[in-house]
Amino acid sequence: MEILGWILFLGITGFFVGKWIKHKSLYPFMPFRYDFRKRRDSFRLAMKLMDFTHAKTIVETGTSREGLRGAKSNGAATIVFGKWARENGAFVHSVDISQESVNNAQAEVDRQGLSNVVKIHTSDSVQFLSNFDQQVNLLYLDSYDYSDDPEVQRKSQEHHLKEFKAIEDRLYGHTIVLIDDCDLPNGGKGKMAIEYMLQNDWKIAMQAYQVLLVRNDFPLDKVK
Repeated sequence: MEILGWILFLGITGFFVGKWIKHKSLYPFMPFRYDFRKRRDSFRLAMKLMDFTHAKTIVETGTSREGLRGAKSNGAATIVFGKWARENGAFVHSVDISQESVNNAQAEVDRQGLSNVVKIHTSDSVQFLSNFDQQVNLLYLDSYDYSDDPEVQRKSQEHHLKEFKAIEDRLYGHTIVLIDDCDLPNGGKGKMAIEYMLQNDWKIAMQAYQVLLVRNDFPLDKVK
């Protein structure tokens, strides 16, 4: 019985140690309990680059429909960047075509006290970006859900490329572009947009589950 007890103890301990190792928080920026897992490092770098460029305008396509509850599953970027905006005198515009997603995200924005620095728009993202009249410091692309269906994959990739092209002329020298869900079958959401960007004076600053891109002349070596 004593041996079985030790085996059980070690098994339980190993389980929780494994959970601890996999847990990737943005603490102290966000409470430790929120696990951003595969997006944590790219979020950190994006915010570090925004610190460097003194970003003021953040535009997101595909709002955080699960709020902070979705930190591990979808990143909760609306809240993450909203909190950064509140602390740095910036503003977030988030757009989604789903009214239900907008309502859910707005409820979380209100709960977090971010309504004065985050505006959520109900619109087709390409149309919204085409009409957006400000220079963009961070563009975060995360709309049009991906799936295992090759046709859906193609349409999602085409949509993200259309989004980028719709706002391309409002992306200035130090604009940062972050694209979600790229480490998925057939290149993920950003495949076409990234290929286009690499042919047009952009470079990859981080390639992981998310891909972060900046202009070729962006001084990445000066970012601490």
